[in-house]
Amino acid sequence: MIITLDKKEFSEGVQSVARFAERRSGTLPVLAGIAIIAGDDGIKLRATNLETGVDLKVEGTIKSDGVVALPAATLRDIASSLSGSGTLTLEHSGDTVLVTTGNGRSTLKTLPFEDFPTLPLPESPRVKFELPGSLLKALVTSVVSYASTSTVRPELASVLIAGEGAALKAVATDSFRLAEKKVSLSSSIDAFSMLIPAKNAIDIMQTLPDETIEIAVDEHQCAFYWKKGVLTTRLVTANYPDYTQIIPKSFVSEATVLKKDFEAALRRTAIFSDTFQKVRLGFDAGSKAVALSAQNADVGDSAESIPAAISGDAVELSFNHRYLSAPISTIAAESISLSASGIGRAMVMRGSGDTSFLYLVMPMNQ
Repeated sequence: MIITLDKKEFSEGVQSVARFAERRSGTLPVLAGIAIIAGDDGIKLRATNLETGVDLKVEGTIKSDGVVALPAATLRDIASSLSGSGTLTLEHSGDTVLVTTGNGRSTLKTLPFEDFPTLPLPESPRVKFELPGSLLKALVTSVVSYASTSTVRPELASVLIAGEGAALKAVATDSFRLAEKKVSLSSSIDAFSMLIPAKNAIDIMQTLPDETIEIAVDEHQCAFYWKKGVLTTRLVTANYPDYTQIIPKSFVSEATVLKKDFEAALRRTAIFSDTFQKVRLGFDAGSKAVALSAQNADVGDSAESIPAAISGDAVELSFNHRYLSAPISTIAAESISLSASGIGRAMVMRGSGDTSFLYLVMPMNQ
């Protein structure tokens, strides 16, 4: 195999594909590699860790066909070191590949390509649909950080993606907080739901293009197809909890505050939070303000209030300040609505006038 590629094309392709190579070789060393395939379909880069996998086309010139597998970590280091314009040539001979860039030459040892697994694709998709990659990325990245980092309950370490008709939603929770994001589609789709492991979802969303992609889903796999590539991931087969049961149907107190005021006050108050990172949030319709306070025996205490349009009963709840600040960057509206359902019960945060994103957070013990 002899191929020539643009440096930038090679670098971007390797950086994208390397995410899906196994970080530790384990029992199958080739999983820590990237397969480079040159043939009738052009030049493709392939990597898989058996949970996720990618086939990515890169532009280049094929002087002779062939297949080779090279260590992903080494290729990533080479890719990140490339600078300037120009081309790069890979020439495979025996168990080595000669890499030539301008005046530089490197020789890499190959991995046994015959051990490289094929990508597992959905065999009998129960649903197929298209949507802009940018829409899917915005949907999933809005919620993925709220999935559990523990593997004790795989369903909670996943992102739920479900759709029906012209609506698609993503949900993630770690049992302390929950986020739901909804988007509208330009065409109707069959009802479906799937659980993508959160750690896989992050890599996938960083790799997908903004252009139109096709999604195919069966019981065990989901594949994302676009003009230059395909990504596949295994799905979690556990049942997702019926999270709609914990979303409050009524509230004892509701307040609307400017996002910038709430964010700034929360940042200042958090300085005085205790070892449990606790801050108190008070609703008081009489003073037309939301109060934030914190106390730390080693640091001191802080209390301040921010103007609010507020209704309902007076109530004070304690929260982990990180959980309160987490959704602020996701909310695009200038104002945030805070809806408390009572002592010991969940609070809901939304952007004012925005029903597409919901964030639910559980209070701490008082």
